[in-house]
Amino acid sequence: MFGKLYNEIRLLFRKDKESYRVLYEILGFLPGSLEPYRIALTHSSLTASAQKKRAMCNERLEFLGDAIIDAVVSDLLYARFKKEREGFLTKSRSNLVCRETLNKVALGLGLDKLVQSHNVGRQHNNNVYGNAFEAFVGAVYIDKGYEACRRFLLQRVFDHVVNVADAAISDVNYKSRLIEMSQKKHFPVEYRLVEERNNSHGQYFVSEVYVCEKLFGTGDGFSKRESQQKASKEALEKLSKCNIDELRTSETDNTVQ
Repeated sequence: MFGKLYNEIRLLFRKDKESYRVLYEILGFLPGSLEPYRIALTHSSLTASAQKKRAMCNERLEFLGDAIIDAVVSDLLYARFKKEREGFLTKSRSNLVCRETLNKVALGLGLDKLVQSHNVGRQHNNNVYGNAFEAFVGAVYIDKGYEACRRFLLQRVFDHVVNVADAAISDVNYKSRLIEMSQKKHFPVEYRLVEERNNSHGQYFVSEVYVCEKLFGTGDGFSKRESQQKASKEALEKLSKCNIDELRTSETDNTVQ
């Protein structure tokens, strides 16, 4: 309580108080300097020349933040899952640091509202915000050091914006599981992309999956793969409650509830 009050008082004497306040709300501590965070939130689309690009955009900080996130996640998983083997830890780390997860983290922290870019919503790169999050972590390192990065990730991100246990134990390749099941039990599966558009967060996709010509799952996401994975997960859940033989012969309804 005292620490929060102390930081609030310090804010009163800062220039550019609003920027410091926004970062304080995200980080949980006052940054020492705004400059690394400003660079972290500057997309390369705003830079005109190659020389300016190297100096002003977030690509170098992204490289740094990527390594730090990887190290913190490895340490977190090693400490939390003491009985699991290397394969489980490696897969869990991949789930937590994959681009889809980092995009969601960036949105959860509100970084999408802070990223400075030029027509980023029209680009085919849907990883802008996940990249910005990596750069943001790099900025924390430049500003406060590794321990501050570690505290930020553990106290503000993992198990808050993203659930570590869910990501660790989940088999993310639901589409492969569904296809393997269809081949084993001899029923047809079809994926349909029903929506593809650009919004303020980049590209957006909606996919449906049909089993025996019946709609079994719908999913959305920032990539076609993510939307198909969500649709596949829903389909697998519904299939676990169905009789496949009856499903093959039933043609009265095109949607499974």
